[in-house]
Amino acid sequence: MSDNDNKPKILLEEFRLKNAANDYGLADEIWNFKKFKKHFKIVIVRIDGFEMEFDLIGIQPAFANAFRRLMLSEVPSMAIEKVMIKNNTSLIQDEVLAHRLGLIPLKADPRLFQYRLEDAAEGTDSNTLEYTLKVKCVNNAAKTKDPHKTEDSYENSNIYSSQIKWHPIGNQASTYKEADIGPVHGDILISKMRPGHEIDLHMIAIKGIGKDHAKFSPVATASYRLLPDITLTRIVKDSEAVLLQKCFSPGVIGINSEGCAYVKEARYDTCSRNVYRYDKIKDAVIMSRIRDHFIYTASQLCRKRQSYVRAKFKSLSNSCLVFAQSSDVPETISNMHA
Repeated sequence: MSDNDNKPKILLEEFRLKNAANDYGLADEIWNFKKFKKHFKIVIVRIDGFEMEFDLIGIQPAFANAFRRLMLSEVPSMAIEKVMIKNNTSLIQDEVLAHRLGLIPLKADPRLFQYRLEDAAEGTDSNTLEYTLKVKCVNNAAKTKDPHKTEDSYENSNIYSSQIKWHPIGNQASTYKEADIGPVHGDILISKMRPGHEIDLHMIAIKGIGKDHAKFSPVATASYRLLPDITLTRIVKDSEAVLLQKCFSPGVIGINSEGCAYVKEARYDTCSRNVYRYDKIKDAVIMSRIRDHFIYTASQLCRKRQSYVRAKFKSLSNSCLVFAQSSDVPETISNMHA
């Protein structure tokens, strides 16, 4: 018997969705904190570069969606807030250039900085980072390569984020390293220029959250889906096995040495239900999704992975505590923060 057999499921039939026979749906469920605490699990499945995939097990959709919204809007990060343009003779307008600079993700750890007050005239080394960008495009005196390529004909024809320079204020030079403060990626194209074009500007970065502006969001995309579950009701072999394999995403259905199909990894399925197009094999499969098992995928921009996960749960915990203290809620929920 599979571990998923006793879990709440949503069956994916050919023309409709329905709950499993032993599952009465969310309407009849009464949320219980002790039960939630016992069954709730977090499993980190994959971390590749700036992308992370993890599972939340034993929660309801409301909690799952709240967690996604926290990723996008409540976890702080550092971003460029103000741009003082001294000279801009490029083709990009000042306001568009400032917008592009604000969306460049920074490596700076927001936990090391404080929020800057809105009415503060000047920033301090504890709440502000300052950067400069001063570049001028000129003709390349040594045209030894292909003259038809702008990279060989001109110097600084392409302005990249790696050309942004950090200028420490106060005691920042002794506290931080430039490699830990600058842009996350050095190959972000800011502007294209030709001889005579020049950009000279000063930037100020502060701490903020995505609820105030999207540039402060520490994730590029954050999505979740229910865990697929696939069960074969009979033996499928030879040509039918090959056809069944083609009906699912790569890696979902495998074929053994005897030519029989088996479920290799159901979590990679997109639940397209292509199998129902073929009468000879559609009776061999039961497709469903585990109703309380969510697969999250988040593309991170600027935060260390481990601290990013902790920050999300800390934000959720703080939100629950504020709600419990300001509302007439049961004592059990008020004790969740502990």
